Amino acid sequence: MSANQEHMAHGHSGHHDAHHEHGHMHADHGSLKSYATGFILAVILTAIPFWLVMGKVFDKSSTTGFILLGFAAVQIVVHMVYFLHMNTKSEGGWSMLALLFTGMLVFIMMSGSLWVMYHLNHNMMPGMMHETETKPESISVMPMPATQSTPASSPLPAPDNLKTMPSMQ
Repeated sequence: MSANQEHMAHGHSGHHDAHHEHGHMHADHGSLKSYATGFILAVILTAIPFWLVMGKVFDKSSTTGFILLGFAAVQIVVHMVYFLHMNTKSEGGWSMLALLFTGMLVFIMMSGSLWVMYHLNHNMMPGMMHETETKPESISVMPMPATQSTPASSPLPAPDNLKTMPSMQ
């Protein structure tokens, strides 16, 4: 008699066996060794960028920034694998698929936001452009007409005719 037939003979249903098999598909929740490995990698991946910034290893700050982003990406993967126990086998791969979808959405939203902010800054702040760029005619300084250049024809009082405001003490 097989093991399954013995379970059926003792009143155990096939559903109960399926539940036990399903329980064995869960991902391992880690051991002390895997947590220690993750912790050591996280410390190393934090200490190296700290040294790169504090020691001013690279001349260009943009190079340092890109290298820091690379270390940050590697550290995210270390945290996901060693502490969140994410892999392609856990939960039938759905957690990895959800992570990829979330990463894609974050990338689209961040790049779209940066693109919109760059173009808003460029199009809405023409007075803040660099001196090397040409300014549109609409914001160039226009000379005042000759009729308003004399103080007698000006609608505003001359500065010596202004009265001081009384204090509110």
